[in-house]
Formats: sequence, C-alpha cells, structure tokens
Amino acid sequence: MLLALVSIPLWLLFEGYNRVIRNWHYVGLPENPALRYFGYAWSFATIWPAIFVGAELIGVLRGSRRSGTNPLDPHDPRDPRDLRSRQAVVSIAAGAAMLLSPFVVSSTVAPYMAAPVWLGFIFLLDPINARLGAESLGADLRDGRRDRLINLILSGFLCGVLWEVWNYWSRAKWHYTVPIMENLKIFEMPVPGYFGFPPFALECFTMYVFTRRLFTRGGRAIGL
Repeated sequence: MLLALVSIPLWLLFEGYNRVIRNWHYVGLPENPALRYFGYAWSFATIWPAIFVGAELIGVLRGSRRSGTNPLDPHDPRDPRDLRSRQAVVSIAAGAAMLLSPFVVSSTVAPYMAAPVWLGFIFLLDPINARLGAESLGADLRDGRRDRLINLILSGFLCGVLWEVWNYWSRAKWHYTVPIMENLKIFEMPVPGYFGFPPFALECFTMYVFTRRLFTRGGRAIGL
C-alpha cells in the first residue's frame, strides 16, 4: 500500500519534467475531472509496484538469490557511506547536472533531454542512499552482488513492453512526441525509447529507497 501511494508523487516528478521536455501527452481522457484525476492516480499508483513485482518475478525465474541486504553489514569492515570519496561526489554532481539540464537549455533543445532525466536520479541518489545507510546499487556492485541490478533492468524491459502493448489498444492513452526516430515505432513508442525503461527501473529503485529512508528508520529491505 505504501509503495502504491509513494508511486503517485514520484511519477508526478516526471510529469513535471514532461512539461519542459514535452515528450508525451495524453488523449481520450474522461471529460469529468473527478474521473480523470482518479484515473491519473490509479495509473500512477501502479508504476513502482509493477517494476518491483516484475523484478521479483524475474529473480524467481532466474533463480537469483535475494539481494535485499543492508549495505552496512556490521561484520563488513568497509563503510560505503563516505560522501567525500571522489566517485560519490562525481556521481552526485553528474546526477544533479543531468536533472537540471532540461531547465537550462533552450526550448528547442529541451525535447532532446529525455536521457538525462531517465538517468539523473540514479547518479544523484544512489551514493546518497549509501551514505544514509540504505540499500544502494553501487554498494551491491562493490560487494559483487549483481542480481538486483539485473532483475531491475530486465523488469524495466518487461514492464515497458507490457505498458506499450496495453497503451496501443487503449482509448485513453498517451502519444509520444520525441524528436528522435519519431516515425520508427513499435506500438506507440519510438524504438530508441525502449532503452529508457531499464534505467527508469533503476531510478524507481533509488528514488523509492531514498524516499523510504527519509520517512522511516531503515524500513524493510527490498529483496529483488
């Protein structure tokens, strides 16, 4: 339930970015405002749960071990929380620059800035999550744990394809207005857009971990 509720404001961040990059718009929506906003909330509430359930399913199919462990294992002498490390600082700076980039370029260039939006939260939040003592993809990789990363990436592809299949035949749907290979589509999505779903799944993870850590003292580990 918490994940579904958190999913709504987290996705609204991307809706805000879309006001700048103008990469998609909705058509066929109910004229009744109450029904329209209920539809928005219901749809947005399914995004993060879909990514995580998809990752769990893929983990089962792959036979991967659950990797939802806290990176701050008291028996591990390494401490991944050091924000002073060059790698962490560079990652945070790069992520912040990516997320700011759509707002500092011209309106004609802004529609080309989708990639920074779909990558920025990973670089910005993952080292901060590690510093806060929460789960971190970077800490997983340092410890030789790749299952969670792989499961999330594959879940991004899976959910992306399913969303586009369902969207194609829906009356209330979204259309893309991306300026790159706009006419080469699979369903409504231009082909390059499918490569944005895996990093989006990683963003879902880093954003949720960060949000959960802000409002709880640790919380349940995410086993993907």
